Amino acid sequence: MYDYLVVGAGLYGAVFANQMKEKGKSVLVIDKRPNIAGNVYTEKIENINVHKYGAHIFHTNNKEVWNFVNRFAEFNRFTNSPVANYHGELYSLPFNMYTFNKMWGVVTPKEAATKIQEQREQAGITEPKNLEEQAISLVGTDIYEKLIKGYTMKQWGRPCSELPSFIIKRLPVRLTFDNNYFNALYQGIPVGGYTKMVANMLEGIDVELNVDYLKDKEKYDAMASKVIYTGPIDAYFDYKLGTLEYRSVRFDTEILDMPNFQGNAAVNYTDGETPWTRIIEHKWFEFGKDEDGNDIPKTVISREYSAEWKPGDEPYYPVNDEKNSVLYEKYKELAWQEAKVVFGGRLGEYKYYDMDAVIASALAMSRKISK
Repeated sequence: MYDYLVVGAGLYGAVFANQMKEKGKSVLVIDKRPNIAGNVYTEKIENINVHKYGAHIFHTNNKEVWNFVNRFAEFNRFTNSPVANYHGELYSLPFNMYTFNKMWGVVTPKEAATKIQEQREQAGITEPKNLEEQAISLVGTDIYEKLIKGYTMKQWGRPCSELPSFIIKRLPVRLTFDNNYFNALYQGIPVGGYTKMVANMLEGIDVELNVDYLKDKEKYDAMASKVIYTGPIDAYFDYKLGTLEYRSVRFDTEILDMPNFQGNAAVNYTDGETPWTRIIEHKWFEFGKDEDGNDIPKTVISREYSAEWKPGDEPYYPVNDEKNSVLYEKYKELAWQEAKVVFGGRLGEYKYYDMDAVIASALAMSRKISK
């Protein structure tokens, strides 16, 4: 018998398990994948730590979370500065003075602000009701048409006018030349990759991989006093109220016999015609160097294709529109009735979480549950 069974060896599960072990509790962590670390899993290819399930850049303003992760990894000084490619025209992301200068030829922050205000007024938007209106009110029509509209439609599979405005409220817009995408005090990539960091969190904890909890639920439930479930909440209840919608992502990864493909970790393709949303060149997360500081002669790139989730695919982004939010609330009511089970993480809570928020949530739950 264990005190806790943790279903899922991703960030939420690993952090929770680590905290319970530190409190002297016995923990078993299981995962249906053949590896730990969930979607932050990195694997070494050609001496490059490849982000197998999409790019993950750690960033936070939470000092407690930053101190916590630094116990398990050393972080480099990587700064996320993506580039937008619109039919071969390159623009700076986040939207900043470099973007505005290339788009309109403006030079001063006042000129940029005036241009955005002019386009907002021409569009006649006062209270943004959807993503399209929210984007135009933030950055004007030109930037919306070139750098947001096509990318967002590919990402979500829906017109921007049908998406909620809150999706784009995180979008950084600056009247400065600051190229750092995140407004975060702490930022970087763990040296040696995320898998190594998660392995350090799980050190000394029993872990079983290639295990399908929902197929052997009775067996595993009997092995622990409490269950921490981080899988899809609707799958736990066998989809009996209906299926929650997600966007999924497919990755086409290539090893290239060249030292440099695009000169940046992330390039977003913002037109509607290019089938992929972005290309990640993994070596630039660690400045093109291996762990000994040597230049790496080859490179690994991943093209990302967004798609509607279907059973068998990996669920990535919850579609938090009104229909799905209502359905999730019904599943949440069922979850409250499961006295032995805590539902946590991105899939368990049907919530888009940044990594630091997942960790903060797991730390908070470990404190709450052990009182």
